[in-house]
Amino acid sequence: MKSKIKSFVLAGFAIIIASNLIIFPTQTLEASLRGVNIWWGTVFPSLLPFFITAELLIGFGVVRFIGVLFEPIMRPVFNVPGVGSFVWAMGMASGYPAGAKLTARLRQEQQLTRVEAERLVSFTNASNPLFIIAAVSVGFFHDASLGFLLAIVHYSSNALVGVCMRFYRREPKEHRHQERSSKSLTKAFQALHETRIKDNRPFGKLFGDAVIQSVQTLLMIGGFIIIFSVFSALLFQIGIANFASEIIGILFSILSLPNELALPFFSGIFEITLGAQLIANSGVDTLLPQAILVSIMLAFNGFSVQAQVASILAETDIRFLPYFMARLLHGSFATVLVITLYPFLYTRSEHMSTISLPVIAESNHNFFVNLYTKMLELGPILTIFTLLLTSIILYRRIKKI
Repeated sequence: MKSKIKSFVLAGFAIIIASNLIIFPTQTLEASLRGVNIWWGTVFPSLLPFFITAELLIGFGVVRFIGVLFEPIMRPVFNVPGVGSFVWAMGMASGYPAGAKLTARLRQEQQLTRVEAERLVSFTNASNPLFIIAAVSVGFFHDASLGFLLAIVHYSSNALVGVCMRFYRREPKEHRHQERSSKSLTKAFQALHETRIKDNRPFGKLFGDAVIQSVQTLLMIGGFIIIFSVFSALLFQIGIANFASEIIGILFSILSLPNELALPFFSGIFEITLGAQLIANSGVDTLLPQAILVSIMLAFNGFSVQAQVASILAETDIRFLPYFMARLLHGSFATVLVITLYPFLYTRSEHMSTISLPVIAESNHNFFVNLYTKMLELGPILTIFTLLLTSIILYRRIKKI
């Protein structure tokens, strides 16, 4: 019975989307073109070199070399093998969903266990600095100093997520390969050589496979970007976005956040680029609430990126739920860090700037005081929510694998 209901719901959902595509052809075309421009103009050229290079590094054994070398660092801190350092660095440099792609690739290479892969993907799928600083801060807000704050908050909170996820589940001791001896460099070179010999494909074949796999992945990513761009536009046209924003506005009123940011935030839940642009153009004078919501959207990744990650992980046995719960935890950490660091990082840069913004600075300060007071009033509720969220994430730790 449940299977029949599920089939009916999925079929009805598809029919509704198809009907709205026919009803709103102009808006659908505009949204599709916007998605194509984002993918072809930014995502494809920025991710393709990283994906191809990563495939070559894996094939040549360099990733295995890095794994052995950084095992003494990554294992105690994040409880993942040393190859996690490569995924973490590449994920930050190239942006999402590179972290998920590389994690899945290493899982297929059997360099990660399933639990280790689930820990790793939870904190390596981050936004790249170019998007945070150039696109969001400079392009939308016209303020480079805001990018410095957002980048520190984004990567610091992401690292905290990795530290928390180290306690996710229990790993058998035979899977923990500690390389702490003085000969770790020699062992690393030996692992590199063995990996290269094991993968006996000639360079031409290896390079061709890297290009084909990378392009296929990017085509999948482009499809998700376009369809979610269209889906977001349809939500606006049929009124669901406005209805949801009213509900979010009630929550924002409780948290002393401007109601004008409710609709842009709802859009950012689906697509980060659109949400950040709408928040920047919302006309809200206080910058702190805008920084908070943008940080939450960057941490949550947006349903568009999450769908891309789910599709990539579906090719392996890596489960999606730990990644999703980590996004909620990432958003919580990002919120706290923005409120905490804003007076020290961004306000100080304003005083050092040659442009005087006394009205905006004063309103930001007043908003910070009001929001901090409101957080103190909601202390018990926030504590219970944090404990509940932490319990859900660490639930499987007490269960046997």
